Amino acid sequence: MPSEPTNDTPTRGKTIIVIPTYNEAENLPGLVAELHALAVSDLAVLIVDDNSPDGTGRVADALAERFPGIVAVRHRAEKQGLGRAYVDGFSHALAMGADYLIQMDADFSHPPSAIPTMLEQMQAYDVVVGSRYVSGGQLDERWSWWRRFLSWWANEVWSRRLLGLQTRDITAGFKCWRAATLRGIDLRRVQANGYAFQVEMAYLTERLGFRVKEIPIYFEDRRIGQSKMNMSVKLQGALDVIRIWYRHRNAKRSE
Repeated sequence: MPSEPTNDTPTRGKTIIVIPTYNEAENLPGLVAELHALAVSDLAVLIVDDNSPDGTGRVADALAERFPGIVAVRHRAEKQGLGRAYVDGFSHALAMGADYLIQMDADFSHPPSAIPTMLEQMQAYDVVVGSRYVSGGQLDERWSWWRRFLSWWANEVWSRRLLGLQTRDITAGFKCWRAATLRGIDLRRVQANGYAFQVEMAYLTERLGFRVKEIPIYFEDRRIGQSKMNMSVKLQGALDVIRIWYRHRNAKRSE
C-alpha cells in the first residue's frame, strides 16, 4: 500500500470515514486497505464497534496499530443499533476536528472508489449521497425481485411521499457530510435507533434547507457475512417514518 497519496482531491480539510461494525472481522482489513489507497489527502478512518462477538474490535485495534494516526477505534459496550453507533461516531469525529465526514458500511456494499467524487462535489453541496436510484445508479444483479420491490417501495412509495422529500435514495447509508451540516442538524435530536436513522437524517437535511447532491453508485451485495436487515427491522423502520415526520415537522437549524 502506498504510504503517501497522489493526485490529491482538493478536500480543503480533514476527512474522517465513520464505519459502524458488528461482526465484520473478515471484511474490515480489506476495506481499510482500499480506503488507505485512495488518492485523498488528510483522510482518517473511525471504526465504531458494538462489542462484536466475532472479534471485530480486536481486528480494528490491530489496524489502528498498523496505521497510527489514520485508523482510530471506538469500542461500545453492547449492540445499541445503527443510529446510536452513527451518532456516537459522528460526535467523536467532530471532536477529532473533521471538516468532512463520510458514513459507509463495512461490507463493501458502498464502493470506496466513489469517495473522491463525493469530496469533489462537496465544494458546492452540504451533503452528497451515494445513490442507487438516480440515473446511472445500480443494484446488485443478485438481488431478488422481492428485495428490489421492498427497497423501491420503502423509498419511493412510503418514505419519500409521506415526508415530501426530493432525494431519491433516502435510505442510503453512503453519504458525505460537511461538519457544519451535522452541527446544524444537531445530532442530539436524532432518535431513530435502527435503519430509520438514514430516513431521519434525510428528512432533517431537507427540512432544514441543506443542499443535497446524489451521485450514482453500484450497490454491491455484501461480500462476506450476513445482512442485519431482517423483516422485523424493515417493519419497524416503516413505522418510524411516521414518528420522524411528527417529531421534526417544525424543525429549525441549530446555530
